[in-house]
Formats: sequence, C-alpha cells, structure tokens
Amino acid sequence: MSKTAYVRTKPHLNIGTMGHVDHGKTTLTAAITKVLSDRGTGTFVPFDRIDRAPEESRRGITINIAHVEYETDTRHYAHVDMPGHADYVVRSPCHAAYRSL
Repeated sequence: MSKTAYVRTKPHLNIGTMGHVDHGKTTLTAAITKVLSDRGTGTFVPFDRIDRAPEESRRGITINIAHVEYETDTRHYAHVDMPGHADYVVRSPCHAAYRSL
C-alpha cells in the first residue's frame, strides 16, 4: 500500500497554547475549531476530544499534549495544546525548547 504525499497549498503556521492551569487553553483551542467549522473551513474538535485521556477527565486537568490541525482561507495551522500543570509542562519537549531561548 502506498501513501499519498501531502501537498501543501497554503502557508503553514505552528501555534501553541501554553499557560497556567485552568486559564482556558483547551477551551480556546476548541473554540477556534468551532468558529472555523461554522465558517466552513475546518472541523469542530470539542473540548472532550482534546482532553480525551480518562485520567484527564477524572482529575479535570490536561496531562497530555494535544495536536489539532485546522485551516483558514489563507493558512494551514498545526495547534499544540499544552498541559497547564507545572509538573507536566516541565517534562514536555516544548518546555525544553522554550527554556533554551
């Protein structure tokens, strides 16, 4: 079985939401996908699909990094939703990259 190569037709932009626990990072990510879905340029990804691990639901916090992709008329976006709890952020690859700036 052969894979079809992805052809990029729009400029690509990486976005990350990183901040304190319970400040709305995942809610913002879900809201962006909702607005773009309503405009017909994306697929809605609800909050509970972004925070989908059972432990996340039970504790009410984001533990895993989530990756969501969406598009506008002019760009393609790769959005990384980071956990807000300090114990999880410091262990993430994104934190290491941020610390090296």
